[in-house]
Amino acid sequence: MRDFLSKKVKSFSGEPECLSRKAQAALVFELKKEGFKLKDALRRVAIPEATYHYQVKQLKNKDPNQEWKEMIMELFHKHEGKYGYRRIYLALRNQGYVINHKKVQRMMSELGLKCEKFTRKSRYKSYKGTVGKVAQNRLKRRFYTSIRLQKLVTDVTEFKCTGNHKLYLNPILDLFNGEIVSFGISNRPTLDLVLKPLTEALETIRTEAKYRTTIHSDQGWHYQHNTWVKTLKKNRIFQSMSRKATCADNAAMENFFGILKQEMYYGEELVSYEELKRKLEVYVDYYNHERVKAKLAGLSPIQYRTQTSQTAA
Repeated sequence: MRDFLSKKVKSFSGEPECLSRKAQAALVFELKKEGFKLKDALRRVAIPEATYHYQVKQLKNKDPNQEWKEMIMELFHKHEGKYGYRRIYLALRNQGYVINHKKVQRMMSELGLKCEKFTRKSRYKSYKGTVGKVAQNRLKRRFYTSIRLQKLVTDVTEFKCTGNHKLYLNPILDLFNGEIVSFGISNRPTLDLVLKPLTEALETIRTEAKYRTTIHSDQGWHYQHNTWVKTLKKNRIFQSMSRKATCADNAAMENFFGILKQEMYYGEELVSYEELKRKLEVYVDYYNHERVKAKLAGLSPIQYRTQTSQTAA
């Protein structure tokens, strides 16, 4: 029996006296399963009986939330730390799991998982005075609609890149589900920056819009430009504009910019124009297809659109 005990002990890494108490207890437990008396195993491994019983009790008291914590950590890292407990809760619910949001919050706190917050920088201003036609504010901060492509909002925002370069982004967002219908990226805030995504959005509007569309913007020179105004009129699109120096009139667009920069720009090192362009393209795809929203019943914009269209059919 002594030879067998010695071989069993050697199968563990290190001498028994060098092992942790937890490992020693596991060794004794295994020897007991082989049919050896507890006192013989304890003597050979050199662990007090009281310590052994304590460690066995600890081994049996497995964390009942371990599986939950593993799923939470997987979701948190999958979304690169962008999800707080509310979105983790919604993501779990979308996968069919039943769990209380407060429990998710508590476990995330135990795991030390927390979204980083950064201060917003100054926004890009494209207003240059009245250079064309200023439209009335048709939207009047009514940012909700149950009809797809009925209300769209747009604006231009600026990013800094390495080498003192800049990148400009112009998305067009559908207020029905917060989806980015189209977007333009350029190293200069030219007229094409807003016309290209408009042309792309018009293709979708022509084939899929059931009601007349309104596009809302600020009074930036792009949106006062004759080409923009004529393009909207030609396609029977209502034009709407915020009042001068009133960001709240286009709060839905400002909110998207805030989310985007919070989650993939602020707090990060500056990168080249091409790298930032790639990151923005990836983020917009992620935002449309994967990023869940509480007001969309815990679905992403495209999941919500797909589910809504299937229900309507």
